[in-house]
Amino acid sequence: MKMTPRIMLGLVEDVIIHADKETEVKAKIDTGATYSSIDIRFAAKLKLGPITDTIRIKNANGMNLRPVILTKITIKGKEFEAKFSLADRSNLKYKMLIGVDILKRGFQIDPAEKA
Repeated sequence: MKMTPRIMLGLVEDVIIHADKETEVKAKIDTGATYSSIDIRFAAKLKLGPITDTIRIKNANGMNLRPVILTKITIKGKEFEAKFSLADRSNLKYKMLIGVDILKRGFQIDPAEKA
């Protein structure tokens, strides 16, 4: 079986969001998160959407239902469409979180790697 080389990511990475205009944002890489998410106000500002689905998220606050959008992004030169749950991340440092659903697309984590 041929191994495809993995793209090395650090704990924070620059992500290009392809919307009406390309927007670069720093995203937190989180191997403990099953799903990726984006701040709901930031997504509205970029006019991302429409909402395509909802998912049930379990976190420290219990279970909640979140809307999901599909958008095209680029990480380290790799461009693809990905699902993001919409969350209130206004009190968090990063507007975007990259979870395992995206990381399993050929990425590897090295905490010493810099964006």
